[in-house]
Amino acid sequence: MEPQWLLDHKIKVLLLDVDNTLTTHNNPEVPDEVGQWLQEVKQAGIRLLILSNNKAKRVAPFAKKLGVGYIANAAKPLGFGVWRAIKRLQADSRYLAVVGDQLFTDVLCAKSTGVISILVEPIKKEPFLFLRMKRRLERVVLQNYHKGDHL
Repeated sequence: MEPQWLLDHKIKVLLLDVDNTLTTHNNPEVPDEVGQWLQEVKQAGIRLLILSNNKAKRVAPFAKKLGVGYIANAAKPLGFGVWRAIKRLQADSRYLAVVGDQLFTDVLCAKSTGVISILVEPIKKEPFLFLRMKRRLERVVLQNYHKGDHL
């Protein structure tokens, strides 16, 4: 998603998931294309904050490399992390979006707090059985959604 698209949709703040959204699971490195995109987004004046269910031990060094703040242990899909981010950034929820690769954590978290959700393709296939099973269920839900089988 291009920074201009975000600006056209009045998005001023992005809350970013880490694993399989910005990098692969447990990878401390930022892929070059992700780093470039983050720079472009920052240059467009969009504020960034990492919102992760991971522990601070994982998230803090990654956020530091990116030069952004973070909220660890966000408890997504519950909205506590989003509300903390809004308060910390003194942001207007109407202009904030949650970006992530998981329907049942990232998107549900955004929807439960009334903010915009941006679902991205995972960077890599899941290495963990639980997440692979969850992805299968997500595909079923998304297929039905795209067919119009939703409210």
